[in-house]
Amino acid sequence: MINRKNMTLMIMVGILASLISFTPVSATDWPMFHQNADHTGFLIQPGDFSPTLWNFNAGNAIQSSPVIKDKTIFFGSNNGILYAVNMEDGTKSWEYKTEGAVISSPCIVNETVYFGSSDGYIYAVSSSDGVLKWKYKTGGPVESSPAVANDTVYVGSDDKSIYAIKEDGTLLWNYATGKSVKSSPTIFNGTLYSGSDDGVIYALGAQNGSLIWHYTTGDKVKSSPAVFNGTLFVGSDDGKLYALNTTAGTVNWTYSMGKSVSASPTIDEFNYDLYIGAGNGQFSCLDTRTGTHKWSVQTGASIQSTAALSGNRTVFGADNGKFYVLNKYSGNVEWTYEPGYYLFNAPIISSPANYGNMTYFGSNDGYLYAVNIEKQSSTTSIWAYYLGGIIIIFVLVIIAARIMRNRFKKN
Repeated sequence: MINRKNMTLMIMVGILASLISFTPVSATDWPMFHQNADHTGFLIQPGDFSPTLWNFNAGNAIQSSPVIKDKTIFFGSNNGILYAVNMEDGTKSWEYKTEGAVISSPCIVNETVYFGSSDGYIYAVSSSDGVLKWKYKTGGPVESSPAVANDTVYVGSDDKSIYAIKEDGTLLWNYATGKSVKSSPTIFNGTLYSGSDDGVIYALGAQNGSLIWHYTTGDKVKSSPAVFNGTLFVGSDDGKLYALNTTAGTVNWTYSMGKSVSASPTIDEFNYDLYIGAGNGQFSCLDTRTGTHKWSVQTGASIQSTAALSGNRTVFGADNGKFYVLNKYSGNVEWTYEPGYYLFNAPIISSPANYGNMTYFGSNDGYLYAVNIEKQSSTTSIWAYYLGGIIIIFVLVIIAARIMRNRFKKN
């Protein structure tokens, strides 16, 4: 027999269950390079998006990594344009033209898109229509991708400096390093972490730019740091991946990748796994706690693209023009996509962004691709038509040669 106390408990549980079951699942955005300010590159799959396959022609190489907000995807191109494209159908919403290549990946906060250009400016434009809010001039090209925290934009420049710019476009502070800063800053617990081409990893106070610690590697640090569980992970052109204590800058462990590491680490926070590629074509999975090697895949081409995670998969591009989808636990290759069909392959340097079962990435062939990694499907690439045209011409040439040969025989 159920007493009054148990009955009340059952009613409360029932009400709670009904609220949970009818609460809509909202989509999660990918608002900056590597998804968040910690640069862990992980995104829980949203359930409110209907996948659509499409390609978008930017007209020039896309090395900028796409970001996502409110079902609009933002990315730059080497033609100097920042694009906003509707994710539902791949149509352009707006564009903003700069005077240099936009290699920097955008960052979106509070309806504002922040990005750098090779013309030396850091731009802030409206995410709804691309109208300029402000721009700040540095002393060199800006290829580093901005990170925003506490109403401040943090970004590196080839003028050898790291900048902290307030959201109204005024300078808060800048810090001079020894060489260009292409690494994208990571912000964690009030500290900024960034690499520099001088081979040094810097930890600076995010509020005032004061040096907390620095660690010197054996070569340029173009890789952008990722922070997880009190450890900073970052690659170097000396061929090593470094795991440093975020507080003291001391080494927890290092792992030799065999060649330069310009890609950034991707962290699976649930499984303590780290994924990263290197210049020798090796893509590896390591244990974040010890640096223990779990598995590797050899692509045969340099990997500059930073991987992203989606469900049980990790995805990335390579300089051979292939886009890879791997099982993140075993490293087994589930699917590769070649937009250029071997003949027209172009390096894929742009790092992918995931949204549900869809992945979006740019290529040096000038196209942004929307592919479904669950169904292993994509829309027909424009390069397929070029390849078809070449095959037709080749067949026609053979036919014409045979006709001419037969005529000569008759004569």
